[in-house]
This record gives sequence, C-alpha cells and structure tokens, in this order.
Amino acid sequence: MARSLTDEAIDRIREFVSSGRFPAGSKLPPEHELATELGISRSPTREAVKALALARVLEVRRGDGTYVTSLAPSLLLEGLGSAVALMQGGSVLELTEVRRLLEPAATGLAATRITDAQLRAVGELLDAMHEAVEDVERLTVLDAAFHRAVVTATGNETLTALLDGISSRTLRARVWRGTVERGATHVTLSQHKAIYDALADRDPAVATAAALMHVDTSERWLRAHLAEVRELDGGAP
Repeated sequence: MARSLTDEAIDRIREFVSSGRFPAGSKLPPEHELATELGISRSPTREAVKALALARVLEVRRGDGTYVTSLAPSLLLEGLGSAVALMQGGSVLELTEVRRLLEPAATGLAATRITDAQLRAVGELLDAMHEAVEDVERLTVLDAAFHRAVVTATGNETLTALLDGISSRTLRARVWRGTVERGATHVTLSQHKAIYDALADRDPAVATAAALMHVDTSERWLRAHLAEVRELDGGAP
C-alpha cells in the first residue's frame, strides 16, 4: 500500500524532533515554512501536525503557534491507558502477562531505591487499605495508588508510565470485587504487606518474589473468572 503524504510528513517531523532539529519545548516554523522545509504541500503538513498533536508530540497553542512538547514518557505514553480500556478476553490475559513481566522487576528495583519518605507513603496507603476492607471502590483507588507509589520509587519515569498505562481501572475493580465477594480480602492485603515489608528491608529479591506472588494471584483469579464467563456464554471466546 502506498504511503500517504501525511504519513511522510509525520515521519519527517518525527525525524526533526528526534535529531534535535526541533528539540523539546521548541516552536515549529509557521505552516507554510514547515511545509517548504518538509518538501510537502501544506494540507498534508497540517494533517501531520494534527496527528502528532493527538500523539502528544506537538502542542498547538491557539494564536501562538505549534510547539514540541516536553516529550516526557508520561505524556507520550498517555494514550496507552485508553487502548488498554478497550481490551477484552484473551487480550486482557495478555495484559496480565505483561504486568507479570514488568511489575515484579519494578518492585525489586524499587527496594534498592526507595526513600524513607516514599516508604512512609506506601505504608500509609497500606493502612488505608486495611481500613477500607469492604469498600470495593475505595480499595480499587488505594490499590492503584499503592502500586504506583511503589513503581514511582524506582525513579524510572518510563517504567512508571508503562505500568500506569497497562493498569486498567476497570480490570482492577473487577478483581477487587471478586476478592471481596469470595472473602479473600485478607489474603490480598497480606500480599501487599509482604511487598511493603520487603521494601522496608530494602531486599530486592524478596520484593520481586512478593510482587510476583501478588500478580500471580490476580492472574489466576482472572483466568478462572473469564473461563466461567465463557461457560455461561456457551463457550464463546
């Protein structure tokens, strides 16, 4: 399939950004000058700018011009969560496999880098979770904050943004609802406590193992839940 001029313009602008021709925070030339520099007409250049603005590479400021964004990982990966929210069935299980690969490693890394202040914040979230044992909505919010606080302690913004992106709030709420309904809240909370204790001990191996156990528990429940749903739907995928 032939590439469109808009696709070519997108690639050229990306090349200019990555090469430093248009560094983060810089202002792009006016549309007609940019089109001339790209060697592409103004219409596809305009569409390319719109597409890159949606991808958070560019920011169009009305009455001021077009700028390259900060290019921060959290900004560029912002759209990942929207894509994750659309995943269903087998794709959701693939998502948990990705989490299994990333989150334990991130937790182990956090154990080597977490500050006392960050550890206190994780502990406060754990305490709040113990106080909300029957409140699925609050447990969902606190759980997300707990894991984000742990990963943030790695100091790796890209890793934090990736795990934020693949953390589906809907899926997290479904898992917590199932946990509360089957009376297993204490098990999940004890796994969070194990993660906290390993972080407090600054023990990366134990922290990795504790996080892996926690992710594995969630994944096992999710697989069983999806199998039940398929059975109720007559075996539909």
